[in-house]
Amino acid sequence: MGGVGRGTLRIYLGAAPGVGKTYAALDEARRRLDRGTDVVIGLVETHGRRHTAAMVDAAVLAGMAVVPRRSVEHRGASFTELDLDAVLARAPKVAVVDELAHTNVPGSRNDKRWQDVQELLAAGIDVISTVNVQHLESLNDVVETITGVAQRETVPDEVVRQADQVELVDMAPEALRRRMAHGNIYTAERVDAALANYFRPGNLTALRELALLWLAGKVDDQLDRYRAEHRIAGVWETRERVVVALTGGPEGDTLIRRAARIAARARGADLLAVHVARSDGLTGADPGALGGQRRLVESLGGTFHQVVGEDVPVALLDFARASNATQLVLGASRRSRLARILHPGIGVTTTNLSGPIDVHMVTHSEVGGTGFRLPRARRGLDPRRRLLAMVLTVALLPALTALLVQGRDSVDLSLDILGYLIIVVAMSIVGGFLPALLCALASGLLLNYYFVPPLHRWTIADGNDALAIAGFVLVAAMVSRVVDTSAHRYAQAVRASAEAATLSVLAGSVLRGEDALPALLERARETFAMTSATLLERLPTDTPDRDGWRTVLSVGPDACTRPGQGAVDVPIGDDLALVLTGRPLPASDRRILTAFAAQAAVALERRRLAEAAAQAAPIAEADRVRTALLAAVSHDLRTPLAAAKASVTGLRGGSDLLAPDERDELLATADESLDRLTRLVENLLDLSRLQAGALSVFPRPIGLDDVIPHALAELGPPARAIPIRLPDDLPTVDADPALLERVLVNLAANALRHSPEGRPPTITASHLAGRVELRVVDHGPGIPADAREQVFRPFQRLGDRDNTTGVGLGLALARGLTEAMHGTLTPEDTPAGGLTMVISLPASAPPQPFDNLD
Repeated sequence: MGGVGRGTLRIYLGAAPGVGKTYAALDEARRRLDRGTDVVIGLVETHGRRHTAAMVDAAVLAGMAVVPRRSVEHRGASFTELDLDAVLARAPKVAVVDELAHTNVPGSRNDKRWQDVQELLAAGIDVISTVNVQHLESLNDVVETITGVAQRETVPDEVVRQADQVELVDMAPEALRRRMAHGNIYTAERVDAALANYFRPGNLTALRELALLWLAGKVDDQLDRYRAEHRIAGVWETRERVVVALTGGPEGDTLIRRAARIAARARGADLLAVHVARSDGLTGADPGALGGQRRLVESLGGTFHQVVGEDVPVALLDFARASNATQLVLGASRRSRLARILHPGIGVTTTNLSGPIDVHMVTHSEVGGTGFRLPRARRGLDPRRRLLAMVLTVALLPALTALLVQGRDSVDLSLDILGYLIIVVAMSIVGGFLPALLCALASGLLLNYYFVPPLHRWTIADGNDALAIAGFVLVAAMVSRVVDTSAHRYAQAVRASAEAATLSVLAGSVLRGEDALPALLERARETFAMTSATLLERLPTDTPDRDGWRTVLSVGPDACTRPGQGAVDVPIGDDLALVLTGRPLPASDRRILTAFAAQAAVALERRRLAEAAAQAAPIAEADRVRTALLAAVSHDLRTPLAAAKASVTGLRGGSDLLAPDERDELLATADESLDRLTRLVENLLDLSRLQAGALSVFPRPIGLDDVIPHALAELGPPARAIPIRLPDDLPTVDADPALLERVLVNLAANALRHSPEGRPPTITASHLAGRVELRVVDHGPGIPADAREQVFRPFQRLGDRDNTTGVGLGLALARGLTEAMHGTLTPEDTPAGGLTMVISLPASAPPQPFDNLD
């Protein structure tokens, strides 16, 4: 083989056609040849460019072998392609294979040339190839938007990204236009059109920037892979990347805008927003606020990310280092001074651990106050558990005291203390801090009164007794604190689980429904047990009621007309509000309701975009048809017109000098050209009538043996070779004879055009279940199953390169006319290879006997 293991791939990426990528590839091949490497030219497309052709000739003179191309016959034409088997058999060290995105002629082993290259690489052969930026799959639609030219041949980005080396071949727009004007790219007759369309300076500049940005992404991937392979954890400041940390709090918008301004100072810097969610799911982030901040980040050209981690500073810095971030933007702490004294906080901890990453602490309106504030009381155990603990304390302490008094002579003080301690711990577990504290104090007093000398007096003669009572209180405080914390965390977990379940159901309702907005409002009403849910929108400022509102959608009775009328209203920006009627909601429920409101705004926007797209679709389709019509008819009208005019001019100018056969030939040419024009105009008129629903159809019973010969006679001598096989008992069909003849003419002409020499198409028919199926069978290359519906679209030829055979109306018109006669036209595979067009029409009802008539 030409190499050991898998071969390497070197790609020259062109910013635009004509920049010299093929020339650069040949130059690289020539250098390797000079170093003694076995290099062959598998396939090079010169496109008629003399400098590229001269480079090929120079390489051949220097000793570079050229693998002959293989010839492929397709639809009556001959094409040349890469001879993959010959290159594999030759087994060179390096093969030059141009035009990576090229689509192979049908019948080749692989559909795409890049698949041929993959086989060469798998065989251990190094490959030098080329591709233009407009052929990259991810940029195909962008390039079409910029240039107005659709690129049908594409290559997956991953194929190019996996190349071992990608080199950009670039050229300034003006230099490329000069090269074009000098005839070094296209022939002279194509130069003006190219300079005025695809090769405009703006187009070339945009393509150049696309190529640079795409290649920058490829370089970033290589850098990340290198750092990962070599376990490089440090930050390499090859490119500015600004990470902004979001908590979901109200300060998020300020931080995002500040980070965006920092990123804007370095042209080409990346903006990344990250929210760290606790791994236990206990987070105080407002999902509605996070959704709004995500949209703000994306509107500023950044990306939003969410990571999970128990230690927020560590998770934040891990993300920043993994992203190779150079700057980190944090908000100043919202905590009080007391809280900051007790714990340094996320900002300080992150700054201490940041290393080479610059940390920006941004102040905002939510920064913690300057005064000292006590920690906010948090909800602990359920009040019923506290009440139960109080009742148990009142019941158990007297019972234990009575029991221990009866056994005072046999039980020492240590066991008395242990008994009371067990009750204190039990009350701490059941009721938390307050019942446990009361139980501890009561236990200490009872122990002192009944069991510590002097008995029956509230005195503490020994310091150990005071320590015992303090121990009771301390144990009660410690155990109850653990219980309170666990209960609070459990309540948070239950709340978070409920919110997650609600949002999951919400997302499922949105995904399953065709219109998400009613599902969202109904889900909000059901979730919070409200009477109604209404989405309101503020009226435009140019209306008489500038502060008025209109109802977008409402579910349930008692819909509101203004935000203040409901029990709960959630503003969504400046112009939308979600209003619910029923009971007042606690603040904890408003957070999840904000998520519903944000989703409602998104659903409303999607609905309006869908409506706008639906309204624009007919206009876009009409524009597409108009553009395609002008592009296609411009050739097909001029060609027969030019031929007819030339014939008539020849007859008028020199009819006396022409021989009879020459005069007949000119007349025949004019007649044929005018017939082509007539058919074209008739097809266009019929298609317009079909689309407008104004086509007149006059069905009547007719035999196929009467229609088919007339249709084939219109096609002239080539149709005489078409065999017709009709059963003797074939019934008549209900159809319009003129329209059915037009359908058969189009189908037969299409079958003749694609049938190979010596294998003419065939017309057969059969009768089944009240319908007659007429088949036009050809033995050509066929059509892939996923492309069969495309052939029925007007003004396309599905890859046909022969522009002299019509404007692509035949099959579209044939299907339209067939359906107008209540029939169907469907394509099928020909068993021996090729395509079969099946016309299904209703069979005529047999005449009824006279004796059955009234």
